[in-house]
Amino acid sequence: MSTVRNIALVGAGVIGRQHGLVISQLADRLRLVAVADVQLERAGQLAAERGGRPYGSLTAALAAEEIDIVVVCTPTGRHGEVAIEALAAGKHVIVEKPAEITVARTDEIIAARQRAGTLVTVISQHRFDPATETMLAAIERGELGRLTSGIAAIDWWRGQSYYDSGDWRGTWDLDGGGALMNQGVHTVDLLVAALGRPVEVFAYAGTLAHERIEVEDVAVGVVRFASGALGVLHATTAAYPGLSARLQVHGDRGSVVIDNDQLAFFHATPRGTEPAERLMGTTRTISGAAAGATASSNPGQLSDAHRLQYLNFLGALDGTEKLRVDLETNRQSIGVIAGVYSSARTGKPVRL
Repeated sequence: MSTVRNIALVGAGVIGRQHGLVISQLADRLRLVAVADVQLERAGQLAAERGGRPYGSLTAALAAEEIDIVVVCTPTGRHGEVAIEALAAGKHVIVEKPAEITVARTDEIIAARQRAGTLVTVISQHRFDPATETMLAAIERGELGRLTSGIAAIDWWRGQSYYDSGDWRGTWDLDGGGALMNQGVHTVDLLVAALGRPVEVFAYAGTLAHERIEVEDVAVGVVRFASGALGVLHATTAAYPGLSARLQVHGDRGSVVIDNDQLAFFHATPRGTEPAERLMGTTRTISGAAAGATASSNPGQLSDAHRLQYLNFLGALDGTEKLRVDLETNRQSIGVIAGVYSSARTGKPVRL
């Protein structure tokens, strides 16, 4: 029988409420004992819905409750301070994406985790989508051949009201960036998962459709990977009325396209056979529920992949599974995004 672990949830905003739902879905494994938020009333509302007692800070919750896991759902620029406090108290940590807004601040969390000797995962739920698992398995088997290129495109719309809804939104200090850091980080993560270690980036960025924000609503860039593969990035919250998040991965024996978390195109050449000389491949879809839910363009909709990542984390705590997403994994994606911002500011390529 699995251990029931006590959770403190820090941050009771939109994404915190989604984590509260996941925790309630795993009531046989998890017990929400504390909800902490600087707005105590908001913490109380979420605690009333999902369990636990409200607190004005993690410090107060740690002093009052027996806690095994801390879930960090604060604004991005405060992820590090909360995670490090939890790790200093010897707790395991789940951090919403991205881990932090810079590589240096992510490294501070990594150092704290090494001192604590506990587990940390960063929410990268789309690595658990069936479409992603199909792609990565084909790459692992060599069925796409030599990987040559990839495209990560996030073509979304966010109205001005989205940025006006919180004074932290659209700021460098707390949001860490705009369309790429906030909305595009998941698709960048999948591009890195597919193509491997990124080594250089060159980019442009602009704020073209929104007011009263410091960060970009459009970013474009190119990435060179250690393997020699080349990648293209396009992230925007200025594509009215909002399209999809799309990943394309190409090799000399096959290609994969994932559109809004669904496997939209798949053609791979099994080992031991020769690729046909043809202009186009054939499509393949995943039937039924295996296609996965799509939550990418609607931050209030939760895909089952969140629950699957929680289950992987619990399995790692129990010693029955390997942790699939750690801080070092997320650090590479943050490095790409930070490199985009640096290149856009300087007009020069950035080595990663």
